[in-house]
Amino acid sequence: MNILILGSGGREHAITWKLAQSSRKLNLFIAPGNPGTASLGVNLPVDPLDFKAVRSALLTYNISMVVVGPETPLAEGIADFIEDDPALSSVAVIGPRRNGAMLEGSKDFAKGFMKRHGIPTAAYETFSSGNIDAAARFMRTLHPPYVLKADGLAAGKGVLIINDFDEALEELRAMLGGRFGKAGSRVVIEQYLRGIEMSAFILTDGISYKILPEAKDYKRIGEGDTGKNTGGMGAVSPVPFATLSFMSKVEERIIIPTVDGLRAEGIDYRGFIFFGLMNVDGDPYVIEYNARLGDPESEVILPRIESDLFDLLEGTACRDLGRCSLEISPDTAVTVMMVARGYPDSYEKGFPIGGTDKVTASTVFHAGTGITDGRLVTSGGRVLAVTSRGATMQEALDKSYGSVSEINFEGMNYRRDIGFDLKTKER
Repeated sequence: MNILILGSGGREHAITWKLAQSSRKLNLFIAPGNPGTASLGVNLPVDPLDFKAVRSALLTYNISMVVVGPETPLAEGIADFIEDDPALSSVAVIGPRRNGAMLEGSKDFAKGFMKRHGIPTAAYETFSSGNIDAAARFMRTLHPPYVLKADGLAAGKGVLIINDFDEALEELRAMLGGRFGKAGSRVVIEQYLRGIEMSAFILTDGISYKILPEAKDYKRIGEGDTGKNTGGMGAVSPVPFATLSFMSKVEERIIIPTVDGLRAEGIDYRGFIFFGLMNVDGDPYVIEYNARLGDPESEVILPRIESDLFDLLEGTACRDLGRCSLEISPDTAVTVMMVARGYPDSYEKGFPIGGTDKVTASTVFHAGTGITDGRLVTSGGRVLAVTSRGATMQEALDKSYGSVSEINFEGMNYRRDIGFDLKTKER
């Protein structure tokens, strides 16, 4: 079977890596991919947002299944485009249609969905540029800090948490004034929840679902969760405080109502759902939905899945996921993200990367790399995700940080405290 994975980051490398371990005969194509995926399949110079070029690749390479990695093609309707084309009727898409991707594509839609289906989340209201005075009145009913979220996709930068009321109001005006383009034409203001964050994931065929390993990621650039938000500086799975009791609450209060709610609203959802959760005194609340796997969470949850990923995806496509078994390793997986100097602000590219060939204790997933004159070079802010498994978190951390020390490129940066906040909670 020929499979096309759309995307070019660490998540797509991890998906490709996992599919390459299948017992089935799979020919893997990645568009556009990166130097890491090139060692596992065939990279195609196709932009996932160029739907006509994607269509041409599907026909040219006789693709039977498409796995959509990033959120933007889903929000733009890549699944609709493929499924509604008679010439592509035999192509299975792992990823929701546009109406399902609205769970991530619109914060207002997601909050309304949760409200309609009784899913625990923070109190909120949505405002546009014409009702800033009403927004200010609503903010005064809340205790600081104030949470402002651009309604649409803003590349992970559309959420602000601000302690001062006047500053929050100024930022609200800036957001509604175009700071995030059309993504900020509406802004969700919500109650701040105090607790500890984690992420849960499912794969669903629209009827049944499988709960994948959970994870905790680290967004801020600096140790001790300081500095600016990033796309993710590392992740850990499992999460020690995600006990059987807590995850039972997640399933009963959040996962089941979400899957049932999608079906009740006539939304055909086949793919991954990412639940950004807050553990508030032992009770889970949804912070956000994503309509795909996370990054860098993919780099720790996929290595813990012992089952054949293709079998799970095939079950999803055929609406037969319930027959599939899902085995998860009890090991801990951690990933440490190596980033470019200056990230998440401006940064230079094109620096040679050395030492990846020396790494034996970890798996190195490429996130922002390229090839120049036959050499591996940096091409993004997040460059490499170094992932390890161990019987304990400390064993996995030691492997990853040991492997990081083998790799070098000019200006490289990484957090040295991934997982440290969880050590005392390790079960």
